[in-house]
Amino acid sequence: MPLTDTTDRASPALPLDGQSILELAARSMFQLFSSVSQGMFLVDRGGRIVWVNEGYQRFLPDLGFSSLDQFVGRTVEEVIPNTQMRRVLETGQPVLIDLLTNKAGTFVVSRIPLRDEAGEVIGAIGIVLFDHPETTLQPLISKFARLQRDLDDARRELASQRSRTLGGDGERRAKYTFASFIGSSPAAAEVKRQARRAAQSSSPVLLLGETGTGKELLAHAIHAASSRAAGPFVSVNIAAVPDTLLEAEFFGVAPGAYTGADRKGRDGKFKLAHGGTLFLDEIGDMPQSLQAKLLRALQEGEIEPLGSNKLVPVDIRVVAATSRDLAGLVREGKFREDLFYRLHVLPVRVPALRERRSDIPALVEALGEDLALRSGTAPPELLPDALALLAGQPWRGNIRELRNVLEQAVMRSDSQSIDAAQLERVLREAGVEPAAPVAAVHAPEPDDEQRLLRPLAEQVAELERKAIAAALKAHGGNKLATARQLGISRATLYERLENPV
Repeated sequence: MPLTDTTDRASPALPLDGQSILELAARSMFQLFSSVSQGMFLVDRGGRIVWVNEGYQRFLPDLGFSSLDQFVGRTVEEVIPNTQMRRVLETGQPVLIDLLTNKAGTFVVSRIPLRDEAGEVIGAIGIVLFDHPETTLQPLISKFARLQRDLDDARRELASQRSRTLGGDGERRAKYTFASFIGSSPAAAEVKRQARRAAQSSSPVLLLGETGTGKELLAHAIHAASSRAAGPFVSVNIAAVPDTLLEAEFFGVAPGAYTGADRKGRDGKFKLAHGGTLFLDEIGDMPQSLQAKLLRALQEGEIEPLGSNKLVPVDIRVVAATSRDLAGLVREGKFREDLFYRLHVLPVRVPALRERRSDIPALVEALGEDLALRSGTAPPELLPDALALLAGQPWRGNIRELRNVLEQAVMRSDSQSIDAAQLERVLREAGVEPAAPVAAVHAPEPDDEQRLLRPLAEQVAELERKAIAAALKAHGGNKLATARQLGISRATLYERLENPV
């Protein structure tokens, strides 16, 4: 009997065309993940759960569901707290490795968008790679914990060095620098440019702008960048001090000046600011009776404490701020003209938030990180429709109002993701009818030929600013993702945002 050649037997083989190979690979990968992962589920384009594998069903009781029917068909945010699946559906970008924590536990997860033949996102798949990562990923977590401790130690040392550099106690030093003024829009870049120039001078600075625009922050930054940075930074809100106490607040009180006065006397803000900067907030609310004395102190460089007949020399630099129309008050006779001109040497107009709408994503990121740091939670993630809604609001309270709205939305949300509907509810409850959402507004470009007839360095700097702004917009203000796309470090990105060329 002839021997049979085993090579002639029919055996499984790879498909010959590329499309079939891709389909085979997709099926194999899906089956592999379904069998070796801790659980999988699928959502459609609208974010509704459409399929759950057997492994994932074991998490349902901890999530509060007694049956699969209660789980399937509901939106992913309703059934899985803190999920970022909606972001994957909105952006089409996968999240290959992430930590998810909710009432079912802590998990290492992947989120992958699903696309049709035209490349459109039609759903997403969520994969639980590991549960109980505190044991399964213990070596990695231990390394991360060491790095985090090192980072915390470095931050504390940096804060300590900065405190020693700026001098004084916690209440007598600048708390902010120009890096604290968030924004890379033309309006933000211009106000920082003017403020930096003012920091190099010793003349009085007058900050003009609506409430909540960041005038006090700029006052701190001007002091920190000035030659007086090692001296004290003393601030006084004139609107918050009764008229009868302002003179004592400014110039101090001599020992035993009146019944009940401290026998040792009391130093005023001018004396406390000696060698540094005195910030006069809401200067437009100063009573006329005190304006003449303030003018004399600024002109002569000396003060006379209440109840004393001795002049005390002081060396201060004044930064004043007001949200009122100071020139109008002069015309109405409510503010001394000579004092106005004494203060109006280096005026800096701080733009309203509606004049720099393109800065809103970066501001939201910074405010969100601050809220997270204070509350010990993860920063909120605003969906694109939410950012578009914020960009369309008039923001009469400016950044202060923006922070309030964001904080309310975060406190009321059961998820890290915040959409436009949640923000609309917060605005309406505050008595504000939400304006229509808008995209970021860009300044009109000059004529192409005229634009090219400029120094090359200026054109390169402009292109760099546009690239950064576009990347920030594309990533919703996320600076880490922006830096990665641009191929620069996050530190370099912050430097470019702080010091636009």
